Amino acid sequence: MSAAPLLVLDVVGLTPRLLAHMPRLRAVGEQGFTARLDTVLPAVTCSVQSTLLTGEPPAGHGIVGNGWYFRELGEVMLWRQHNALVGGEKVWEAARRAQPGYRVANVCWWYAMGADVDLTVTPRPVYYSDGRKEPDCYTWPPDLHDELTDRLGTFPLFTYWGPTASIASSQWITDAARHILAAHAPDLTLVYIPHLDYDLQRHGPDDPRAAAAAAEVDRVLGPLLADAAARGVTVVALSEYGITGVSRAVDVNRVLRRAGLLNVHTQDGMEYLDPWTSAAFAVADHQIAHVYIADPADTDRVRELLAGTEGVAEVLDQDGKKAQGIDHPRAGELVAVAEPDSWFTYYYWLDDARAPDFARLVEIHRKPGYDPAELFMDPQDPLVKLKAATALARKKLGMRYRMSVVPLDPAPVRGSHGRLPDRAEDGPLLLCSHPAEARDHYAATEVKDLLLRLAGLPGPDHR
Repeated sequence: MSAAPLLVLDVVGLTPRLLAHMPRLRAVGEQGFTARLDTVLPAVTCSVQSTLLTGEPPAGHGIVGNGWYFRELGEVMLWRQHNALVGGEKVWEAARRAQPGYRVANVCWWYAMGADVDLTVTPRPVYYSDGRKEPDCYTWPPDLHDELTDRLGTFPLFTYWGPTASIASSQWITDAARHILAAHAPDLTLVYIPHLDYDLQRHGPDDPRAAAAAAEVDRVLGPLLADAAARGVTVVALSEYGITGVSRAVDVNRVLRRAGLLNVHTQDGMEYLDPWTSAAFAVADHQIAHVYIADPADTDRVRELLAGTEGVAEVLDQDGKKAQGIDHPRAGELVAVAEPDSWFTYYYWLDDARAPDFARLVEIHRKPGYDPAELFMDPQDPLVKLKAATALARKKLGMRYRMSVVPLDPAPVRGSHGRLPDRAEDGPLLLCSHPAEARDHYAATEVKDLLLRLAGLPGPDHR
């Protein structure tokens, strides 16, 4: 007996309040069921996606955030892509035990590269030797690249993140998923839809533009949902987290630096975080910050310092991390959690004139923490649009360019996530077109087994 085909949509940022503006997606739950999804800490993309696919908390699969301090390398790294970083058994590995040859497509879920799936599509720029970065994607098998780009055009990388992030990237991803469903008919198709992240972080969930973004996503998803229904594919739509309104940025690394705990080194007048000599520093990730401490004797001092910082709700020690399922060697010695109206910057310099040049760029791999200010062009710079136009002209001429437009003031950011939701209406959801598994809530750790049951395959209890 073959598995029932599944389409799993990760509509990042989806909450009950936004679902009210999404009639096409809402119909999935009306046909089957809608449930609250109890997420994990940290409620950020890489951690939650890894939990959904393995059934493990971060303590089990090891993805303690969108990035962390790689102790063995002495480097902070965010947004790595290799699937080997994710521990635990993935859902497709469990499925293949029951049905050898079970076919999986991953369309832009994280940690796609190197995953043992049949079809992969993930954003991957071309990094030229002269420093230029151009839009593109990585695919497996390799000929899927031209199959998609000939049909859909080049993957619109600069609408996937940054000041020009827009619905165009979610449109491309959805169209790619439609093609893969029609041409390749995988048993499980995973599709990541990022658009709600943008205007909710820019403007907050209460702004009318948040509802408009939800309506845009619903319109884009409509044809894909219709294709799935026509093919008899069961649809699961879920979210990793809900984005809540924030009004306060907490410069956690500046707190540590002023206390004499964080060190920098200077090159060409620019300051760089020095994790090798720092007594303590933080990897800021939305509303969570992993705090790495060189000497255990400093732990109490650091905990007291952070606990007394305005905007910090709690500081998890080893027992606290264990209680939240995040006690993994990759985690910081302490984990700070922001107040509901607050979020953590990565900033560590004390004078903007000493900031590294990458601070003003969309540079997700060089910054030692997450930077939502990358969604904005600097509102304080009257020449910012001219700078952007000049950089774009250089780009079109094939010349090196720097899109140095990102503000160093975090004030424009109005939405964040990462802490566990305080209210169900601000938390993530799970919708399913099949009513048989209806419940009022699911834990993120239960989604893997749910998918196996929906596919008609035995889970871990039936090995």
